[in-house]
Order: sequence, then structure tokens, then C-alpha cells
Amino acid sequence: QDKEKLEIRKLNDPPSAEMVRDMIKYARNVIEEFRRAKHYKYILCLTICEFSLDKMGAVFEDSNVYMLHMMYQAMGVCLYVQDWEGALRYGQKIIRPYSKHYPSYSLNVASMWLKLGRLYMALENRPAGVKALKK
Repeated sequence: QDKEKLEIRKLNDPPSAEMVRDMIKYARNVIEEFRRAKHYKYILCLTICEFSLDKMGAVFEDSNVYMLHMMYQAMGVCLYVQDWEGALRYGQKIIRPYSKHYPSYSLNVASMWLKLGRLYMALENRPAGVKALKK
């Protein structure tokens, strides 16, 4: 599944191998920077995540592991600052690739469905919450 996990956007003018390597290097650096920064300033971290997602999204598909990692971090920050709608948006983008990359009964998938279910319930969308919790 490595090819799927490192999927590149289908563009009319595909990025060069060097551009992809540079973006992977950027993604690794920003993930490390985020890990260091998240203990200090959560709003700054969300800004870093959003900027990085925009930049990486020009090359990587949402199912790319670097994109997923950054979306997961952004979701965590949204949860911390109680931005339930923001957390739900990130969770909805994460769940499909997670379900594809991980086995059905993976803790990663189950944990994401649990988070989505709780978010739906908190946002008073009971039918979606029950459906997510059942998964």
C-alpha cells in the first residue's frame, strides 16, 4: 500500500521527482516542528497545520500519509480549543483514507469513528452520531 499512502495529485503537468522529494522533506520538517510547537501555542499550531496542508495539498492527495498526519494534528488542536465543527471537518476527511490504509478493526479506524460519533452527538446530529458509533 505504500504507493497509495504516498499518492501524488493527478495534474496536467505532474510534479518532478525533485519537487516530490522536496515536499516530502518539507512535510517531515513541518511535522517535527509541529511536535515541538504544540506544547506551547495551540493556535499557532493550527495555523502551521493549515498552511502546511495548503502547501502539501498542491502535490499530495488527501490520502497521502503526510497529509493525513497533518490533518490528524489539526483535528487534535481543534478538539483542544473546542472547535467542534473544525474537528469534525478534519475527521471526515481522515476517515475514508484511514479505512483504506488500515484493516477494518484497526484501533486507528475505530478511534476515528469514536471521535466522529462523539462530535456528531455534541453538534446535535444524532443520526450521524449513532451511525458513526456503530461503525
